[in-house]
Amino acid sequence: MTLGNAAPMSVSEEEERGAVVIPYEDGPLLVRGNFTLRTPAGEVIDPGRTTVALCRCGKSAIKPFCDGTHKAINFRAAAGRETVAPRSEEAE
Repeated sequence: MTLGNAAPMSVSEEEERGAVVIPYEDGPLLVRGNFTLRTPAGEVIDPGRTTVALCRCGKSAIKPFCDGTHKAINFRAAAGRETVAPRSEEAE
């Protein structure tokens, strides 16, 4: 991760700052580090570990976690940003 003109941080430095989220091409979001997962009502969901795969395809039987169904349904999604970044409020 790079912040402005700063040197890229190592994975361990990123994890010390909080969660690291990695979108996998055609697959889940991998979340690693210090995070809290909540329901829309605010209830905490215990992930049972410090690294989890979250469903992006919407078809997992164990949502919000990934169960691999994305492979069976031929889910497609890029790993990177597919659209232009939104403008910051500072630029307005």
